[in-house]
This record gives sequence, structure tokens and C-alpha cells, in this order.
Amino acid sequence: MENLVSSDAAKYISVALCTIPMAVVAWGITKFWTTLFDNVGRNPQANNELKGYAMVGFATIEAIALYCLAIAIMMLL
Repeated sequence: MENLVSSDAAKYISVALCTIPMAVVAWGITKFWTTLFDNVGRNPQANNELKGYAMVGFATIEAIALYCLAIAIMMLL
């Protein structure tokens, strides 16, 4: 029986599947910033306190997308 999928096709399919979490990260970042703006809008005095947590949270969410991108690029090499 012949191979139904060539190795190049399998590689491109796996790279495409690796980029799916990036859509979830985009949704997470949107949800994160809207929640932050909502909280600062309700309590402006908490802006300085929330700013540190916001940067750590944003970096954590963004790191997921960068890891997915790095894995996808490594698969193509």
C-alpha cells in the first residue's frame, strides 16, 4: 500500500496545526486587556498596582504564541 500522505504534506499539516493555539492566544490577549481596562475604569486608584500584574500576565500569554511559532519554524527546517 502506498503512502497516502507525503512527508512534505505531513510537515505542512503539522505546522498548520501548530498555529491553532495562536488564535486562542489572540482571544486570550483580547480578553486580558478588556478585563484590565474595565478594572482600571472602575477603580482608577488601582492602576499602579495592576500595571505590574498586567505586564507579567501579558508576557505569559504572549510566550505561548512565541513557543508555538518557534516550534512551527523548527518543523519547517
